Amino acid sequence: MKVRAAKTKPNGLDGKAPTLKAVAARVGLTAGTVSAVLNNSDASRSVPEHTRKRILAAAAALDYRPNHLARSLRVKRTNTIGVIAVEIGDAYGSVLISGIEKYLRQQNFFFLTVAHRHDKQLLDTYSRLLMQRGVEGFISIDTQITEAPLPTVAIAGHGHLAGVTNVVLDQRRAAELALRHLVELGHREIAFMKGSSFSSDADSRWNAVCRVARDLGLTMHPELIVQLEGFDPTPRLGYPAGKKLLAQKKPFSALFAYNDISALGAVNAFQEAGLHVPDDVSVVGLDDIEIAIHYSPSLTTVRQPLLKMGEVAARVLLERLEGSSENPAEILIEPELVIRKSTAAVGSR
Repeated sequence: MKVRAAKTKPNGLDGKAPTLKAVAARVGLTAGTVSAVLNNSDASRSVPEHTRKRILAAAAALDYRPNHLARSLRVKRTNTIGVIAVEIGDAYGSVLISGIEKYLRQQNFFFLTVAHRHDKQLLDTYSRLLMQRGVEGFISIDTQITEAPLPTVAIAGHGHLAGVTNVVLDQRRAAELALRHLVELGHREIAFMKGSSFSSDADSRWNAVCRVARDLGLTMHPELIVQLEGFDPTPRLGYPAGKKLLAQKKPFSALFAYNDISALGAVNAFQEAGLHVPDDVSVVGLDDIEIAIHYSPSLTTVRQPLLKMGEVAARVLLERLEGSSENPAEILIEPELVIRKSTAAVGSR
């Protein structure tokens, strides 16, 4: 059997991946000049525009692909960050991660994501593994971190660690939007949900709710305050709390839930008991997750701009990695009231 000799490819590289030296030889310049232009480094600013175009045209003709891994090892950069979340596919974390991904993609950065499900040992293990894989910094989501070995931005972290920037919702403003809306509808007997101890937002949000309720002259009856228990990223989280409120036998005309997921669970409990939302009881959530508008009734909520928060966290972290001298301890994000069909004036039926 005859074996034909392999044909030489048009670029003269005999099938091998084209190198930086090959591009340099094609245009008759040094490899350093070619590298500066292809990597758009500061040194490339001194290269004339017509020369830049020749280099880019040669790279395209040879189908040259820069070896980013080799370059990152030389300059000790990996262009990779670690994203530490409780869950990856839940309605809250998934939107935040989408915002992070959107910004990182625009900046040619990669990210590795882990989900610890509130397991401290798993969180420690994953953090070490991410560092072993060369991540340059961390973005944590709804995670109570106690140390920051790398530059870190925490979304809803609420910790006060040196060098950590917290991207958080303005909880006081969120509570004011929700409660003032209910008061303007005539509601005075309002039930409240406190967040689970697993949630990083729980304490700050509850403190904000108590302050705003006091400012509005609302009485917070102990029988109308329920604590969410455990961790569940589905409406099942709020269902037992809704049942517990009904079991107290103390009348209430509205509920301000901890978040949208718990609000939807409470709506299920109320409807199962024969109550009509909003004619018998109005319900307000917080987050504005995607399902909120599609539920029946659609949920009135305080929108937390999750996509924006993810983008802000990614931008702040990359600015730090690039040597920015600014390192704010906290960045407040403004909420927005979204009125839908789960709230109505008292006595509207």
